Amino acid sequence: MYMLNVRLNEEEEGKLSHLLTSMKSANKSELIKQLINDQWVASQAGKTFLERRGSHPEHLLSEGETSRQKRKDALAEHYEERAKRRQK
Repeated sequence: MYMLNVRLNEEEEGKLSHLLTSMKSANKSELIKQLINDQWVASQAGKTFLERRGSHPEHLLSEGETSRQKRKDALAEHYEERAKRRQK
């Protein structure tokens, strides 16, 4: 857990109090957590799903033949054989 101390002047303290009443937050900590979460979500909004997740998993990007490629090749072979049988 991280503890944060913030010094607020009277104007900022008044704004915080107003936010507490308008957002019906239980306490200042909950309000600050909510504000942090809102800002985090807003900063992530322009990113794609993969950018938010940190890109593709490396094991899916490996140069070796993947199971997807094997399935793709097997299907291609199957369809070629079917086409040859039809031509006969």
